[in-house]
Amino acid sequence: MRKMKHLSSIANDVVQRCSQELETTIDDLVKEFECQWKPGSTGGTYSKKFVEFCNSKVTSRVCENILERIKDGSFTRLTFDMMLAWQQPDADDNESYKEAVGKESEDKRIQATLSPEQDDISLFYSDMMPLLVDHEPSVGEDAFVYLGSIIPLPVDIINGRYTFETLTAPTGHQLHFPAYDMFVKEIHKCMKHLQKQSTPKGIELADDEIILHVEGTMASQRVIRHIKETSWPGRLTLTNYALYFEAAGIINYEDAIKIDLSKDNEKSTKPMSTGPLGAPLFDKAIVYESPDFEEGIVIEFPEMTSSTRRDHWLMLVKEITLMHKFLRKFNVESPLQSWEIHSRTILGIIRLHAAREMLRISPPDPKNFLIFSLFEEVPKGDYVLEELAEISLKIGTTRNPCSASSILRNMNMDQLGDMIKEEGEDICKEKVVKVTDKEEMLASLESAVNQSREEGKVIEKARATTAELEEEGISESVAVLMELLRPLQDVLPWFQEVIYWERPSRTLFVLAITILTVYKEWVGKAIAACLIWVVAKMAQARNKMVHTKSEDAVTVSTESDQTVTESIVSAQYGLIRLHQLMQHVNVTILKLRSLYTSKASKHASMVMALMLVLASFFAVVPFKLFIIFGIVYCFVMTSSVGTYMSNDQSNRRMKEWWDSIPIVPVRVRNASSK
Repeated sequence: MRKMKHLSSIANDVVQRCSQELETTIDDLVKEFECQWKPGSTGGTYSKKFVEFCNSKVTSRVCENILERIKDGSFTRLTFDMMLAWQQPDADDNESYKEAVGKESEDKRIQATLSPEQDDISLFYSDMMPLLVDHEPSVGEDAFVYLGSIIPLPVDIINGRYTFETLTAPTGHQLHFPAYDMFVKEIHKCMKHLQKQSTPKGIELADDEIILHVEGTMASQRVIRHIKETSWPGRLTLTNYALYFEAAGIINYEDAIKIDLSKDNEKSTKPMSTGPLGAPLFDKAIVYESPDFEEGIVIEFPEMTSSTRRDHWLMLVKEITLMHKFLRKFNVESPLQSWEIHSRTILGIIRLHAAREMLRISPPDPKNFLIFSLFEEVPKGDYVLEELAEISLKIGTTRNPCSASSILRNMNMDQLGDMIKEEGEDICKEKVVKVTDKEEMLASLESAVNQSREEGKVIEKARATTAELEEEGISESVAVLMELLRPLQDVLPWFQEVIYWERPSRTLFVLAITILTVYKEWVGKAIAACLIWVVAKMAQARNKMVHTKSEDAVTVSTESDQTVTESIVSAQYGLIRLHQLMQHVNVTILKLRSLYTSKASKHASMVMALMLVLASFFAVVPFKLFIIFGIVYCFVMTSSVGTYMSNDQSNRRMKEWWDSIPIVPVRVRNASSK
């Protein structure tokens, strides 16, 4: 067996296996590679590029019979070694690899002693896991994402980094072979489980409609549909197009109710609380509202403690809805292009099922496995989806045995009709030659994902600073608010001095500047001057922090001289004052409504006449003169002249006029009066 000196041991091993799979020699692979190798190109050394070339050549063979390879274990061993070879392609990496291989035989003996019962135990929480992960050569994040670019079964390149973080959180963010092997096997188990599920009663699934999740059967947990005050247990089925609920009958299920998730209408799926006789006691349900149904469809997922099941279903429904929204937004009309997006979504959901089986004690965040739900929330996720749309439109119709749709077909999960497949083959023949920039588009996609992740980390750090403040009680929040408003409280005396003529010279200066600004229509310039002043104050504060090297912090004192009883009484009076304020607001709005509807016809006539007079003035007199008049009036009324001119009798007449307006009657209707 020929070994290439510039390659590491694991890279040589992978290249040798690739040549055997392709039934060719290593020399022929080298010649073919060097014909297209450009020494000045970026993206890796000669060794890494050669490993990538060999991997890409052999993946087409691997994907053709991927199901058999997963069953005999050769798929996981080969693909894991491909990741290791990509991660350690050069001969300089041999030493670290040999140290890890030295423990491999011992690890295999330990692994062979596992009983079938132990094999079913959740991987990361089995007693043998520390022995299996400490000495096995491990794969890093970049290598895992690289695998997603050539074989998108265990990982998708779009959300691969998020998936890797979730899977490797218990193992120090390093992926070991036992974990990877178990993950792929769980994916296969989930696919077989979904293939065994029966079609909802009375429903004929579309050619490309695949069952993705089922609950409410004898072998799973209960699902209940609430219709007003009645409850109906049944079976809930999710596909890549719709949600189906079958109420349980005496012997069999009744005909299914279809909730179409692919339509472009004003539908919504939200969490909801349910309970006995309709009481909202348990937050474990979802409600689907759509114009297709007169009332929302409420489905509950009962469990003892948390609402994990409900959140899981809610995220799956959201993913399917967002997928169809994506297809409509970017006008993905080609059947093959659309099915490729469907396939990536289906594989993401299957990976989520597999991860939940592995991490049963601490279920993973579903968002990290679902493409559209993830990038709907992360910052600049829309840029990532735009890159995905561009790739789908340009590459989605090319012949690729390792595409997501091809993998589903080879795993016996693809149910596309023959007509669609034949049409797709014709399109492939036309476009396979045109697509030459796949690597550039994947690099652009990876750049968008990395940028999104970096900004997401910045936002997470910023949110972490608010966590402590959000956990505070009402009294602490009030104290913090008062402390933050202290600068405004310090400015308030200055305004009082100006308005109440405590310093006449300053008041006259402010009045003259205000009138001149309004008359000359310099409001925009005045706003600009204020903004420049704020920028100057911010720069001054920054320089102060740099020189003093101190962190800006708000110090709040929560000490109080009141006893517990006094605090309770003051809180009670605060609620009373709040209630009175709400009553005054309600009365004011009802009086205005009474004037508008002419319930008080005399008062309404006076208001309409006054409004007509004002309308005449506004139509003739420039508006800036009204503003000037209003400013002068306010300043004059707060001066000694205004005090002399004030007429308490007119104010009293106005109050009496307002009090004489009757309000519109209010009828309170409760549930018993319906």
